[in-house]
Amino acid sequence: MSIALTLFLALLLDILLGEPKKWHPLVFFGQWANYLERLFIQSLHASTIKQKAYGFLAWALAVLPISFVVFMLTRSEFLNQWLSPMILYFCIAPRSLLQHTLAVYRPLQQGDLAQARLAIAMIVSRETEQMDALQIRKATIETTLENGADAVFAPIFWFMIAGPVGALFYRLSNTLDAMWGYKNTRYLQFGFAAARLDDVLNWLPARLTALSYVLLGDSKMAWFCWRTQSPLCESPNAGVVMSAGAGCLNVQLGGAAIYHGFLKNKAILGVGRSAVNEDIKRANLLIVLTTLLWLGVIFLGEFVA
Repeated sequence: MSIALTLFLALLLDILLGEPKKWHPLVFFGQWANYLERLFIQSLHASTIKQKAYGFLAWALAVLPISFVVFMLTRSEFLNQWLSPMILYFCIAPRSLLQHTLAVYRPLQQGDLAQARLAIAMIVSRETEQMDALQIRKATIETTLENGADAVFAPIFWFMIAGPVGALFYRLSNTLDAMWGYKNTRYLQFGFAAARLDDVLNWLPARLTALSYVLLGDSKMAWFCWRTQSPLCESPNAGVVMSAGAGCLNVQLGGAAIYHGFLKNKAILGVGRSAVNEDIKRANLLIVLTTLLWLGVIFLGEFVA
């Protein structure tokens, strides 16, 4: 089965079914990862090398056995043609991303800040209790742009490179980064391997996503923001997609936010006006258009080839 057809079927499954509310494989993977964390995390008094080594061992035991099983199963052409769309479907989540952001948009439209704060808390790690409407809008757009890369386009990229095992390997690694990649006392050393490996795996997909944003909006401003603002961001990959996306949409993002009780002054991203509610829908549309762009390019590439 061609890559383009597999991607089309995976997207169709996502449109029809959305993200499974029960029995999602990543839920069981998260439970396995939590078990490994309890088993291997070291005392903060242990040496930095020991903490990092055990963190890498936990990462390897979480990701590699599952990836190997999928690799062996998909060596069968018959199994591969059935498993590939299903595996890619479980690795991407465009419908879920759009649903979560619209769950923030609706109460904002109604002036219900309390409900909007509850909704945004479901998709960001920053503290949301004291957010005003502008901060909620910016956080929603930022997570849309970033998760477009992490939860949609990066799995598709690694599927193109290495098939279903590539998409799965990336998704599991990205999940561990979300669980262990925090720069706090508990995870700074234990989660070092998960965070750095995720940076490596996301480096090229993030830039291809940013390039897509450049092509689909205000290209001049998107390119300008990418070049000048992404180096100011803490993350080498999130900064690229968020700066390019902010420039594409002609809105200002970034600024101060509270994480785990500490105020973090993040770089100001984008240009132009402050975000309004409708910019959440514009960011969602950008994700949809980028998905269609990638699907079209893949179909065209296979047709020409």
